[in-house]
Amino acid sequence: MRTLIALTLLATPAAAWEFTPGLPCVLAHSTPQAEIELTYDPTQPLYTLTIRQDRPFDSAPVFAMRFDGDLPISIATDRHVPSRDGRSVTVQDRGFGNVLNGLQYNTTATAILGAAEVTFPLAGASEPVAAFRACRPEAGV
Repeated sequence: MRTLIALTLLATPAAAWEFTPGLPCVLAHSTPQAEIELTYDPTQPLYTLTIRQDRPFDSAPVFAMRFDGDLPISIATDRHVPSRDGRSVTVQDRGFGNVLNGLQYNTTATAILGAAEVTFPLAGASEPVAAFRACRPEAGV
């Protein structure tokens, strides 16, 4: 029985925070409920945050994120853009310090749009977020 459980765990894809360098740099994480992706183009400089899920989000005038843990932070903006099908919402800005602090130093991040809430665990996010913060244009670009 233990062998069967171990094999099942090995066959299950591990949900991990992933940093990909480049132009743009990408920080991404997926759960069964939703995906979160941050991009940073240091040549602009411009950050984007996109959250995707299988069902449409509610339409709402404010998008917010709450970070719970050692450094609790709540942020909100009215500069969010829903996708045509309503299944994703994107925010762009030239600074994402509070978002990056929230992701790096807490245990959960909850995106809130209207009555919809999507929570992402932040276990294992610290090192990929640190790498994302250090994103720089590559030589010759």
